[in-house]
Amino acid sequence: MSNDHLDELFGIQDKVTIIIGATGELGGAIAKGLRQAGAHVVLVGRNEATGTERAETLSDVADAGSARFISCDTTSKRQLKDLRERVDDHFGRLDVLVNSAGVNSDTPFLEIDEEEWNHIMEVNLKGVFLSCQVFGRYLIDQGEGGSIINISSMAGMTPLSRVFTYSASKAGLINLSKNLAREWAPHDICVNCIAPGFFPAEQNREILSEERIANIRDHTPMDRFGEANELIGTMLLLASDEASSFITGTNIPVDGGFSAMTV
Repeated sequence: MSNDHLDELFGIQDKVTIIIGATGELGGAIAKGLRQAGAHVVLVGRNEATGTERAETLSDVADAGSARFISCDTTSKRQLKDLRERVDDHFGRLDVLVNSAGVNSDTPFLEIDEEEWNHIMEVNLKGVFLSCQVFGRYLIDQGEGGSIINISSMAGMTPLSRVFTYSASKAGLINLSKNLAREWAPHDICVNCIAPGFFPAEQNREILSEERIANIRDHTPMDRFGEANELIGTMLLLASDEASSFITGTNIPVDGGFSAMTV
């Protein structure tokens, strides 16, 4: 049974949403959650096989909306502009942009080479910078506001051991998002971050030894890792018009209490 008040507050039915990094585990869960709420979802990533399969799976999961995959290297402004044109040709508008692409490494600091540093910074920070330029301009020209949601990290708030470049990139992402929130508030464009705690994902499995897992759980009051679908509630809040119309420049932890823990 529909609740009209909740639908008005949190409804995103038929909103056009772009999820960059939708071929990853967290990005895929975000795409599914938005699709189940009735949004049109454009899954964006480099893995065409995974993206196409996910889009096909999500096509019929809700009465409203649709799902499609578009391959794009988001470190290329030219490809992002092409993505923008294809979204505009197909939907004629954009409501929500989600930046969830990310890569990681546990290389000891003195062994990090420029190639590794540049790769992580390009995906985690440059890609968001470029996508915000391309689609921020689109939202401003559209003149109807919108929401940009960037996936940050606990590492961007407090540096985590063994992930030096990743921590620096996510700190930069949070700072960039806050600056954009201030810059674009007059256009009714909200820019926020969601900071996941520790969630099982491809990018962090290689660095999660048994000892590290135990340390993380000891520092997490809820004594467990998060599940990808536990990001969806916060995502729906920030993607909605009414519920989040006065929320911008925030970095919301979804972390089982990790950021509240001290010694």
